[in-house]
Amino acid sequence: MPVSSRLPDFPWDTIAADKALATAYPGGIVDLSVGTPVDPVDPLIQRALASVAEVPGYPATHGTPALRAAVVEALARRFGITGVDPEAVLPAIGTKELIAGLPRQLGLGEQDLVVIPEVAYPTYEVAALLSGSRFLRADGVTRLGPESPALIFVNSPSNPTGKVLGVEHLRKVVEFARERGAIVASDECYLGLAWDAPAVSILDPRVCDGDHTGLLAIHSLSKTSNLASYRAGFVTGDPALVRELLEVRKHSGLIMPFPVQAAMTAALADDEHERVQRERYRARRDLLRKAVQQAGFRVDDSEAGLYLWVTRGESSRSTLRWLAERGILAAPGDFYGPRGAEHVRMALTATDERIAAAAERLV
Repeated sequence: MPVSSRLPDFPWDTIAADKALATAYPGGIVDLSVGTPVDPVDPLIQRALASVAEVPGYPATHGTPALRAAVVEALARRFGITGVDPEAVLPAIGTKELIAGLPRQLGLGEQDLVVIPEVAYPTYEVAALLSGSRFLRADGVTRLGPESPALIFVNSPSNPTGKVLGVEHLRKVVEFARERGAIVASDECYLGLAWDAPAVSILDPRVCDGDHTGLLAIHSLSKTSNLASYRAGFVTGDPALVRELLEVRKHSGLIMPFPVQAAMTAALADDEHERVQRERYRARRDLLRKAVQQAGFRVDDSEAGLYLWVTRGESSRSTLRWLAERGILAAPGDFYGPRGAEHVRMALTATDERIAAAAERLV
């Protein structure tokens, strides 16, 4: 049986007609759908990449000691995450790759249950399907009843909703997982983009009491460092789980290129370029949020992250078409699960000029 037969239709293929309609609008499309960075990579990161371009040998799957040390220092400095062992840091070729393969690399199969958020990044579902596991959408542990899941995905701040899970919520997830013998994989790619509520890691001492057993935190440099094209991410947490992933990934050849490792090291050591990028997104968010509200939309959650989660109280596909008629392309909420069926996700990852154009068209 072809592996692809297990998977849903690739969601972005379903909005091609709306994209064509938005593209035909006078003045061109404002694409707020995918959420790909548009701002330049900071020169210090570019220089680090180029500085090792002549190195011909194979890189280490585990990453350089300098990279792993930079991860540990950045997590402590930026987010107050302490107690991370540099040996328990593993670079990933972008976090989508890591998430999609995580259940399989952890040995899960058809007898196992994977829990994903009710409104969620589609790759969590894909990860379960690729491993042949069952999956269940649940935002709280009470929904799980007597089930003993093998893996629980949490995502805070959320893609697509921008919702932030507080310390007490995350503590309950950790306590439940330890009672039932589950692994918690926390997708924290938007942790550095909190606007209206403080965001915390699953590895925060207030959440796990400094014990990383059974916990994995997944981070990306695509967002505030604009490194989506570099495919630069990492996972850390429980040393035993990271060692297992390392062994599997060594055999699979899942190795981050050496120049990207150098670029990541430079990016993690510098906070100023992140501060500048956050302020760009803050300004775009303020302008777009005001415009969508003036246009009659309700903005739900959206406390953090790179998106506005908005609704007009109708089918997300109807809203998608309404926006496309004004030259704006968003992502329909049904991409992210049945509970997203009346929302659309609008990304802040467009240039200042395009965000301003969207605001003008909306009002």
